[in-house]
Amino acid sequence: MNNKPLVYFLCTGNSCRSQMADGFLNELGGDKFEVKSAGLEAHGLNPRAVQVMKEAGVDISGNTSDVIDPEILNRATYVITLCGHADEHCPVIMNPNVIKWHWGFDDPAKATGTEEEIMTQFRNVRDAIKSRIETFVQQGE
Repeated sequence: MNNKPLVYFLCTGNSCRSQMADGFLNELGGDKFEVKSAGLEAHGLNPRAVQVMKEAGVDISGNTSDVIDPEILNRATYVITLCGHADEHCPVIMNPNVIKWHWGFDDPAKATGTEEEIMTQFRNVRDAIKSRIETFVQQGE
């Protein structure tokens, strides 16, 4: 039985932000936490998210895009939503001991412009998520 606190990252499509958070927490705190991510829907892994995470030294190419599992949701220590839509539409958590937080980040998949401008947005969101994960690993909040 795994006794590490379970962190469940949720987003709308489980393709970008929740995948980045999953990757960074596994990389930076995988020894302290069990990490899972899911979405209200499964949109597949965004190739740009995979690319910018690889640039940061984290390989998420083997991750899967999953739909929220109520059993995992109610077993989690922390449920962290990364977009307003997931925060507003998160299924009801029946376990009163689950700590639910909302960390809002812009959706890089909605970025427009040239390929370089879009990739810059992906990198900005990636770096913001990494910074937030570092704080969480260090301070537990």
